[in-house]
Amino acid sequence: MFLRNLWYFAMPGHRLKSGASEPKVMLGEPILVGRATNGEPFALRNICPHRGVPLSRGQFNGNEVECCYHGWRFDTAGHCTAIPSLIEGQAFDFKQITVRSYACREVQGNIWVFMDDGNETVDPLPSPPQIPDIGERQPDIAHSVNFPAHVDHAVIGLMDPAHGPFVHQAWWWRKRHSIHEKSKQFLPSHLGFTMVRHTPSTNSAAYRILGEDITTEISFQLPGVRIEQISAGSRLLCGLTAVTPIDETQTDVNHVIYWTMPWLTPLKPIVRHFAGAFLNQDRMIVIMQQEGLKFDPTLSLIDDADTQAKWYYRLKREWQSASDEKREFKNPVQETVLRWRS
Repeated sequence: MFLRNLWYFAMPGHRLKSGASEPKVMLGEPILVGRATNGEPFALRNICPHRGVPLSRGQFNGNEVECCYHGWRFDTAGHCTAIPSLIEGQAFDFKQITVRSYACREVQGNIWVFMDDGNETVDPLPSPPQIPDIGERQPDIAHSVNFPAHVDHAVIGLMDPAHGPFVHQAWWWRKRHSIHEKSKQFLPSHLGFTMVRHTPSTNSAAYRILGEDITTEISFQLPGVRIEQISAGSRLLCGLTAVTPIDETQTDVNHVIYWTMPWLTPLKPIVRHFAGAFLNQDRMIVIMQQEGLKFDPTLSLIDDADTQAKWYYRLKREWQSASDEKREFKNPVQETVLRWRS
């Protein structure tokens, strides 16, 4: 079940130059994401309504997309602007022809697409996810990885608090023998939950290199967005991880990092390497997981280490139920303290 009427991460904005477009599949739908000459991003269904050829196979001049089959043209809002085969006087109003368009926004250097359910207009549109306190700026690092797994397993794998010492064993992160008991307070928050600001665990070596007075706050919101804000005095290091389903078996995992720590900028290649290695470790364990999941086993989620996973499923069910019943979403998460060993 893919949730609708929510913003999904399409791509880091730097990947899309002015006058360029890129085909994607999101939630099983073919989508053409582009950037007009005025710099504004847009998203259209990547299928020509005439004979079904992907619009991405044609040309985009920065203002109009032209289908390669018969030259039909569409503006960035999806309106047909020309049908070359028509002759003067033929009684056909090509302006009635449209390609489905999707709301598309660029926020903090990331391009988001609002995947509506196609039944009714959402008005007003909510704002795309963004990190507080860093303003409108480009990410310092952006990394995208394909997970060959259903979106649920990708999301749960990324929020799982107990896998670190096993999946992410490294001198700069954690070791198996460093496992100890942890206690974190959680609060319900916008479309999800938040791990209240706290001092990072003593077995997380990477935090210690950032300086003194380190605290961190981690939040999750539907459909699959995790935001971590690390403070070192007045300086910030923030990461946004957004999970976007391609289809039932493929998921895009996008991770962007921002900082206000000038000394990190010269180390950007090193930070990028470690961030990529971290994500790739998650990807490899998910690939191994598929070997067992293909036999459709019954999975056992426990308290408290798997409570966040349980919340995720409850949040999904409540969002879908609220949508079906045309009512306000009611966050099922309650304030609590969770304890586990990792």
